[in-house]
Amino acid sequence: MKKYILFIIIFIFISSTLRADEASDWLKKEIDNILNAYNNKNISSTDRYSLIENSINTNFAGAGIAKFVAGKSWSSANKETKKEYIRLFKEHLALNIASMMQGYSNQQYELINIRHDNKNNISLIDMEIKNDTNKLLVTWRLKKSKDKYYVIDLLVADISLVVTKRSEFNSMLKKVNNSLEEFNKVLESQNESSYNKLIL
Repeated sequence: MKKYILFIIIFIFISSTLRADEASDWLKKEIDNILNAYNNKNISSTDRYSLIENSINTNFAGAGIAKFVAGKSWSSANKETKKEYIRLFKEHLALNIASMMQGYSNQQYELINIRHDNKNNISLIDMEIKNDTNKLLVTWRLKKSKDKYYVIDLLVADISLVVTKRSEFNSMLKKVNNSLEEFNKVLESQNESSYNKLIL
């Protein structure tokens, strides 16, 4: 009996390690694709943003994050309003990350700690970003669905991007009486302004 228990423990450990390694390989590839674009001086600002937008749409669990961030406003909105909101939210997220990337100046990064939460089936990957004087810790939370990894949250210095966005959007939604339809108009205008600042 003890041999079977030991075998099960070893199997779980090996499976978790394989999942963690697979997740980190996937994440490194996606990060390097974006950084390579920012290191390429021949790529325009428009093309760089398009690359980030495509990465967000492909690699982030955008619909799930958008729904969580919308809070109670989600349940009272109709199907078309929800669909438009998800599109605008993904665009907002891409613009935010593209704006942060403007401060990129060849900092180095390293994936320093990889672990797998078996209970929730989530991989957590710590990434250290450093230059000559400073270090910043970023934790990626990844979930695999249908043989593909998705980013479900990003923690910068232990501050959750998803929770921060929910708080930010909650304040904005209150100003439009928690109407997702009206909020879409605000978000669209905000996205347009952010895009113009980023590209022009």
